[in-house]
Amino acid sequence: MNVQEDFNKFIKDSKRVLKVAKKPDSKEYRELAKISALGVAVIGVLGFVIVLLGSLIGL
Repeated sequence: MNVQEDFNKFIKDSKRVLKVAKKPDSKEYRELAKISALGVAVIGVLGFVIVLLGSLIGL
């Protein structure tokens, strides 16, 4: 395949994805925001615990 054929395939695939995709409603958006915030909080707490344990052991 040459560059032009690759580009045309990419455009065709992108159009197909945009036809199937939909904008999330407010309920779905809130659920995604809650899940994302929970994930950030869990990672933050985990990082804090690791730093705390490291300072207690003297690393």
